[in-house]
Amino acid sequence: MLENTGFIRYMIDLKNEKEIAQMRVAGKLASEVLEMIGEYVNVGMTTHELDAICHNYITKEQNAVPAPLNYHGFPKSICTSINHQVCHGIPSKNKTLKSGDIINIDVTVIKNGFHGDTSKMFLVGKPSILAERLCKITRECMMMAIEAVKPGLHIGTIGAIIQKHAESNNFSVVREYCGHGIGRNFHESPQILHYGVEGTGIKLEEGMTFTIEPMINAGKPATKILNDGWTVVTQDKSLSAQWEHTLLVTKNGSEILTKRTEENEC
Repeated sequence: MLENTGFIRYMIDLKNEKEIAQMRVAGKLASEVLEMIGEYVNVGMTTHELDAICHNYITKEQNAVPAPLNYHGFPKSICTSINHQVCHGIPSKNKTLKSGDIINIDVTVIKNGFHGDTSKMFLVGKPSILAERLCKITRECMMMAIEAVKPGLHIGTIGAIIQKHAESNNFSVVREYCGHGIGRNFHESPQILHYGVEGTGIKLEEGMTFTIEPMINAGKPATKILNDGWTVVTQDKSLSAQWEHTLLVTKNGSEILTKRTEENEC
């Protein structure tokens, strides 16, 4: 199995104190975007309007850069994925929020050359019991995995924790998309799968920075990409939810670099 030796280990960028300080700044800014946008996630708002608000806040208030904009041709500054959309939804003037929707807003901010990446589920109006439960269990999957992160943990254990909790609640884990290393680059090594076998894969080390961002479906795990080339949806049109944080592996555990104020009491 893969261990912390050779080429794989060499590719993983362990951050020094100066780089960690910059990662904290970028992570904080990303979290603040999600805190700011919450009051605008209401019935009647378009995802285009949400994108414009976030774009202006990032560029004018934070003096930062929205990483998704023009990333491999992505046309907007945030991703907005609604109901059966799994991830990478493109904000649109034609997509208006309605009561009962669930929406993931995914924000990545670049500040001083470093990235902070985070996402959150928002409930619009009165969602179904299933939608509320899916969002709740998906966040629990992420947080249970985060709580396990520490030096020496095998990377496969992260996925195993997420998979076990999701499937024990009769949900499924999307296989095609995963968490990732992050820093000066939007996507770095290692990949963080959200399913897997405990005790397999490379071991975590102090100084690693990466995202955990499980995508959990109410139905089957299969997905497909729409004709826009970006938006990922569930094949069976079942609901999907996702939460995401950027983490730093510390000496004795982990630090959530994108933690929101509302989570301090969690």
